[in-house]
Amino acid sequence: MGSGVKRKKTILDIRKMKSDGVKISMLTCYDYPTARILDDSGIDILLVGDSVGVVFSGYDTTLPVTMEEMIYHSRAVARAKPKSLLVADLPFLSYQTDVRDARINAGRLVKDGGVEAVKLEGGENIIGSIKAIVDMDIPVMAHIGLTPQSIHRMGGYKIQGKSERAGEQLLADALAVQSAGAFAVVLEGIPLKLAAKITAELEIPTIGIGAGPFCDGQVLVIHDILGLCEKYSPKFVKQYADVKSIISDAAGRFVAEVKAGEFPTDDHSFH
Repeated sequence: MGSGVKRKKTILDIRKMKSDGVKISMLTCYDYPTARILDDSGIDILLVGDSVGVVFSGYDTTLPVTMEEMIYHSRAVARAKPKSLLVADLPFLSYQTDVRDARINAGRLVKDGGVEAVKLEGGENIIGSIKAIVDMDIPVMAHIGLTPQSIHRMGGYKIQGKSERAGEQLLADALAVQSAGAFAVVLEGIPLKLAAKITAELEIPTIGIGAGPFCDGQVLVIHDILGLCEKYSPKFVKQYADVKSIISDAAGRFVAEVKAGEFPTDDHSFH
């Protein structure tokens, strides 16, 4: 019989889930208390995403996010000692400039941020960076399709791979990042049939976000599923709770009790 103690997940477990036909669950996470809650829920992967810039820091895009911000949030999540695999995004300009930067910044996320793998956006154009990081024994998760760091080239958050030619390029990108050593790849904002084709072609797991039900796993932004992000509401998001209303109600009751002199009472005071 098992001890009941949850075992730490590794990239080997994630890859095996594909071969075993077990779906992979991944959520973004940016702080210690949320990390503890999500890890207890049984999530397979926690992603310290550069989406923190939009949903947590209030930026309009992910582009302003710095390495220092990613390391700060990664450290906070790592302090929860999650059994889930801990992955963090390399932010814009931390790996696109040259391979040396990619190595150093991936190393910083592992050494200073406490993560176990890093995620990079791009396909054939960044395989040099993927290979270089993997050669340092740092696992890499790739990310193709709608890549938010490329928002200006794409002209906004638009579905990718809709034409036959664009679909072929995405398949080529997926095969390229696999050959470069990525242990998994996020497919974002692409037609479900294309995602199914890519998933069938690859040996490594695919994790979809706005890519339909045929990927090996799914990822969403935690603030989106909790109803805490009002900046946008993509079609692919499913809201599982209305935490905004709960927070608003609690804050409103606090304000009302303070104004009425009902809080604090003797029970909340020292003598």
